[in-house]
Amino acid sequence: MDLIHYQPVINSILFSFLGIIILLAAYFVIEKITPENTWKEVVEKNNVAVAIVLAAFIIGISMIISAAIHG
Repeated sequence: MDLIHYQPVINSILFSFLGIIILLAAYFVIEKITPENTWKEVVEKNNVAVAIVLAAFIIGISMIISAAIHG
């Protein structure tokens, strides 16, 4: 089989990994900027407000990455 038949699948996998890497990089930048450790606030202190803000951040960055990759 030709590689041309698998090109859409390869592109999907490649862009998925690229999007996840960019999302993780953005999370670590936000983690460095904020004064508190967000993960510790959510997990250990059960801070629901920080969890909601973190979820909104992840959804927002994911939408931006998706739009940038899709074109």
